[in-house]
Amino acid sequence: MEFEVGNHVYLRVSPVNGVKRFRVKEKLAPRYIGPFPILEKYGTVAYKLDLPPSLAGVHDIFHVSQLKKCLKAPMDVVLPKVTPLEADLSYPEHPIKVLDQKDRVTRRKTIKFFKIQ
Repeated sequence: MEFEVGNHVYLRVSPVNGVKRFRVKEKLAPRYIGPFPILEKYGTVAYKLDLPPSLAGVHDIFHVSQLKKCLKAPMDVVLPKVTPLEADLSYPEHPIKVLDQKDRVTRRKTIKFFKIQ
């Protein structure tokens, strides 16, 4: 398998125990991370990737067997919305609307249930 400079590829996370897992525990560890653009080609089977600063401890040249072709190059990156946290690590929640309401009748009382979005 060959890639060209500028293509995007996924990087295979090594399945061997004791090897750096990119900060994720064993069972939930992803098989591939990325996509990352290829910067250079070294020889016939090695490629240099443009890794983010969070992966600064990982060497940036990889064998072709550790790479997987990215079929659709990422166009726009959508960043998650940041929720402001309080000092006690709680955050405010506000209901948007009431989706459903149900009454449950027992022998002596009626309990109201609400489904909130």
